[in-house]
Amino acid sequence: MSVPRSRRAVIAGALVALSLTATACGQGSEAAEQAGSGDFETVKIKHALGTAVIESEPERVVTLGQGSTETAIALGKTPVGMEEYAWGSDDSGYMPWIKEAIDKKGDELPKQVQGDTELDVEAIAELDPDVILAPWSGITQKQYDKLTDIAPTVAYPKQPWTIEWDDQITTIGKALGHEEESEGLVEDVKKQLKDAKRDEYKGLTFSFVYNDGPGTLGVFYPTEQRVAMVSALGLTPDPVIDELKKDYDEPGTDSALIGLENADKLNDSDLLFTFYSDEKNRKEVEGQGLYANIPAVKAGAVVAPDDQPFVTGSSIINPLTVPWTLKRYVPMIDEAVKKLDK
Repeated sequence: MSVPRSRRAVIAGALVALSLTATACGQGSEAAEQAGSGDFETVKIKHALGTAVIESEPERVVTLGQGSTETAIALGKTPVGMEEYAWGSDDSGYMPWIKEAIDKKGDELPKQVQGDTELDVEAIAELDPDVILAPWSGITQKQYDKLTDIAPTVAYPKQPWTIEWDDQITTIGKALGHEEESEGLVEDVKKQLKDAKRDEYKGLTFSFVYNDGPGTLGVFYPTEQRVAMVSALGLTPDPVIDELKKDYDEPGTDSALIGLENADKLNDSDLLFTFYSDEKNRKEVEGQGLYANIPAVKAGAVVAPDDQPFVTGSSIINPLTVPWTLKRYVPMIDEAVKKLDK
């Protein structure tokens, strides 16, 4: 299955991991308890497709794209509907960190609606939402115009599928009338990432790449959420990204599409992070000479998880994904770093 690169999923020791999880759960509970207090004041959120005017505290929330569902849950607002994302879901049909959090709260799981180019506007309308949250999505102007007739809709700041993780959290907090609580969630996530930082990663560079099949190669920017997750652990994005961004920018993807013919531009990256849509895709890409000759690939210093929920969880920074991902990520990175010493 080919996964749109703009949505690619889609991507510490045990004691540290346990402490991170406990911290996140505690903070999320506090936010949920605080939600609903105080008088709601009209909120206006300007974005790339218009301005969302929210006049009363939303109770029925629909989330589109990625990452908004988790923050809404952490703020005590379990959505009535969310965009389906089968590629990153487990056997339940939901992304595991979302299902775990909602089951713990005892709430009903959101109804899943079709998104992307086949956005099911009618199904969203049937959910009778008070607000539609899509700050990290690819909704078009035409789709937005239909959605805003249903409820105030919050889209991305400037370009589709492009928003920094902390801005996404505070934007959702503002839309729900809990901006202060959302700022607390941001600080908590930052603390978790800081606590997970590994001194032994200092000085090691990496590139986070993707493919759309044989002959293709793209590199995500440092601001892209999956790259920011790795950077927070102490690794440094290869400085070559500045050159690549200037020459090969791919609008709407937060990445540079450099093509396999330019694979040698990644020769100074100590580690390579990537993912594959399936085993066939992996074999096709790894069998290409230009790709196989990248020094990090030759050394085996590649972090390429094949667990689809993990690929998705490690691609999104929010109050639910960070504790779920960190305890799984660090051991993978440690294995890749070991290959550099051989």
